Amino acid sequence: MQVMFVHGTGVRRERHERVFGRIRTRLVERFPQASVSSCFWGEEFGVPPGAGHRSVPGRDRTRGTGDEPEAVSPRDREAAEWALLLTDPLCELRLLAHLGGDADGIGVPGARPAGAAVLDLLAKLPEDPGPDDELGGLLRATDLHPHHADALRATLGSEEAALAAESAEDHPADRELAVALARAVVAAALASAGTGAECTGAERDRLVELITARLGGDARVPGGRVAAVLGKLALRVTTQPALNLWRGPLTRGATPFLGDILRYQARGAELREHLRRAIADEGRPAVVIGHSLGGVALVDLLASSAAQGRPVEGPRLLVTVGSQAPYLHELGALAGLAPGEPLPDGFPRWLNVYDRQDLLSFRAEPVFAGDPRVADHEVSSGQPFPPSHSAYWKIGDLYDRIADAVSEIE
Repeated sequence: MQVMFVHGTGVRRERHERVFGRIRTRLVERFPQASVSSCFWGEEFGVPPGAGHRSVPGRDRTRGTGDEPEAVSPRDREAAEWALLLTDPLCELRLLAHLGGDADGIGVPGARPAGAAVLDLLAKLPEDPGPDDELGGLLRATDLHPHHADALRATLGSEEAALAAESAEDHPADRELAVALARAVVAAALASAGTGAECTGAERDRLVELITARLGGDARVPGGRVAAVLGKLALRVTTQPALNLWRGPLTRGATPFLGDILRYQARGAELREHLRRAIADEGRPAVVIGHSLGGVALVDLLASSAAQGRPVEGPRLLVTVGSQAPYLHELGALAGLAPGEPLPDGFPRWLNVYDRQDLLSFRAEPVFAGDPRVADHEVSSGQPFPPSHSAYWKIGDLYDRIADAVSEIE
């Protein structure tokens, strides 16, 4: 029996030799008479070394450790704060309540806290400000108008707002409360709108200014207890500052992986024709195994050839491991098969192996429902993503299932 392996995205010569050596050893253990070959395509059809890094913004930026606030620009700090607010719009109010009241911690017994008046003003804000009102006009211009009323009600009715207002006993504290309430309302609207919002940072900040002014505060005054704490917290629990600092190295490291996929989507015919020749040159192997993008290319080749009435000679069993082919077909983005079309006559048996921890692996059976040629098999390496995407080749159950599939076709 002849078996041919096709590697996946981001693989270059040294890694291919290491991985394929392991695969060949494990397959020969189960099929002592098998001839196991590979089709290495990474250097000829993958992205060249160094591609893609010149276009990365800030690639020459000097990095600090990533933990010190001084290593992050004010703009990055602000983005981090808003990333935290979008996740939890009430976090500043919760922090205000936790920090407590005036500086000496002594309130006036029986006195109504200054923060209560700020909540009264928030309750008077219109839920549907008109287009002639700057607030209403800006809400409409940013597509946040449909989300403003719910954001306002959620903030006003929250326990966080009540506790923060109760702790704001003096005049400086109520101004700080006004800013936190305004930011909570805007953050809640933005979070609700999601990608449907058309809002720049300048527009967002202007919305905060307009609401803050109506609550008796001034959003343009920097500083405050919350800002000092939240800024440091945001830098540590959100990803944006780290991504900004490390975007250059991250992009260079990910380019062979992502670049091969993008290059294939644009110029995949070249790789598919290379696979066709390799299958013929290797004596038309009965079993072809493709990992990740290698599996996608094999599905494309075998499906398109069969659909054209000239199936690829040899393969009786296709094994895809950690493959995106089912997902691409569901999206209508699989080059070898028209959107929504079933697998054509002449397509071989298909064993699709996936690990649910591998975010780049997908199930085929639900996509090709009712096709007896298609079978899914789940394995687990015990690894999270991304290591799970490369850990298949050390899982004994994978080779056992391939052996069962080979027995079925024989």
